[in-house]
Amino acid sequence: MYYKYKNRERETFAYVRVSSKEQNEDRQMLALRGWEIAEQNIYVDKKSGKDFERPAYKRMIRRLQKGDRLIVKSIDRLGRNYVEILEQWRIITKERGADITVLDMPLLDTARDKDLLGTLIGDLVLQLLSFVAQNERDNIRQRQAEGIAAAKARGVKFGRPEKNLPDNFDELYDKWRQGEISTEELSESCGMAMSVIYKKSRKLRAQLPQ
Repeated sequence: MYYKYKNRERETFAYVRVSSKEQNEDRQMLALRGWEIAEQNIYVDKKSGKDFERPAYKRMIRRLQKGDRLIVKSIDRLGRNYVEILEQWRIITKERGADITVLDMPLLDTARDKDLLGTLIGDLVLQLLSFVAQNERDNIRQRQAEGIAAAKARGVKFGRPEKNLPDNFDELYDKWRQGEISTEELSESCGMAMSVIYKKSRKLRAQLPQ
């Protein structure tokens, strides 16, 4: 969709982000129906929001010009936390001079109500939603940490199970010390690196009666 803006055509862009290549962006793409956005103006990143190294987003920002419009499904597509969302909003609306439309929150549409009251309401809603989005992510991380701590207290083991030395380790170790087998052969027979073998053997010797 194009709009006339001071003798130039105004373009509409869309940005879609999912957290990994395995996730599907269909829900966000469906929300864009009816906007008649040119295919080359839809930018998709499949990467976590933990950083802002997103190639599609950067290419889109470079193309945004004064009077253009950016559409996103939800406010958290712009950043990973309260500060970052506000910073990206500032860059898009102030530095690039473009408008932003957030589909999940009609009040966040800088293309509408450009008077002082409309701008004030939009800014307040933006800050509130950014805070809520970050607070929810913080709560999720806290619940995950509490769940892991509770599971560990119950004896649940996380990560790979610890590998034990083979039953014939003493025999293999003696052969290695006497030069009958190489370090590589000992490591391969035990199925672990020599650093792990040293650590486990010291621990085993410490447990033997003096």
